[in-house]
Amino acid sequence: MSNVNAQRMGCLIIFAAPSGSGKSTIINSIMADGGAERLNLHFSISATSRAPRGTEQNGVEYFFLTPEEFRQKIADDAFVEYEEVYPDKFYGTLKSQVDKQLAAGENVVFDVDVNGAMNIKKIYGNRALSIFIQPPSIEELRRRLESRATDAPEVIEQRIERAKYELAQAEHFDEVVINDILEVAQVEALALVEDFLEE
Repeated sequence: MSNVNAQRMGCLIIFAAPSGSGKSTIINSIMADGGAERLNLHFSISATSRAPRGTEQNGVEYFFLTPEEFRQKIADDAFVEYEEVYPDKFYGTLKSQVDKQLAAGENVVFDVDVNGAMNIKKIYGNRALSIFIQPPSIEELRRRLESRATDAPEVIEQRIERAKYELAQAEHFDEVVINDILEVAQVEALALVEDFLEE
């Protein structure tokens, strides 16, 4: 498929990683210092069933839905990906919102879990670049999670178990960036995005 049309319509850049891999830091570094403007990068606006926090506005940070509305949209196949993180606490990406951003020529950035990333890639194919941010090792991932001091030991164990599953899915991604030295990983990820958008 020609990427000329894909360029005009906008492309998708999908990031996924185990918790603690430095994914958000790498994404933010790509978006910073004029990167978002230069590459026409825009975050996908997710839907959630949780209540707005602080000054959050509907349609800006998130689309806020009730659990019932969220379930109805799942039944209507309205999401490219979604997850029920806790009972009645859903997060997902609406197809209509993604298609609206792509039609406007925006390159849409996704920060999603591994299953969500693979789903989006499956739907959008060559218009999407999927990048997996990988920690150097499970041991290093454990050290990072422990040094955050934000999670109880049993939560860390759950995250490590999930990370083992997620690491096994890395082969399904277009590109893998190993975040051993953050600055190097940031440069590598940016180069992958630039190369993809220039094709």
